Amino acid sequence: MAVPMDLSKLSDNGANLLRLVNLWLIVAFPVSWIAPLLKAGFLPLFKLQEISVWSGLMDLIQSDVILAAIVALFAMILPMTKVIATALVQFAWIEARNVWWISILGKLAMAEVFLIALYIVVAKGVGVGRLETGWGLYFFTFCVLLSYGITIIEARRGEMK
Repeated sequence: MAVPMDLSKLSDNGANLLRLVNLWLIVAFPVSWIAPLLKAGFLPLFKLQEISVWSGLMDLIQSDVILAAIVALFAMILPMTKVIATALVQFAWIEARNVWWISILGKLAMAEVFLIALYIVVAKGVGVGRLETGWGLYFFTFCVLLSYGITIIEARRGEMK
């Protein structure tokens, strides 16, 4: 039987750790944007090209500005906005009731991870080239999940509703 977690009395050290981890995400997210998500090549004999959120965005801007804006929104702007808003609540610079949309941002940021995974499945299914996942995909996913976890913990503590 699972016992519901009561995090409302999280120690000061625990609360400070949450703040530090959230602040770490302000640096980690931009690193995840330039880290290689995939390595792709047209034929198995040719060298694989590394694709990151940033390089993919730069390629998209040249071909489809609207799709580039959507990717920038879901992969960069929403996750960073969520982390910054969470930090503002954690340091009591704004009231939690003013940022009710934080949990929605976390869910929307996960859309990018889903789209990347879908792209990998489709590309491997076609079988024309070679596709390998890069460490950046795992790092980006880790950052999104960590940010989402912080929001859940903060909500259970009563900092954010």
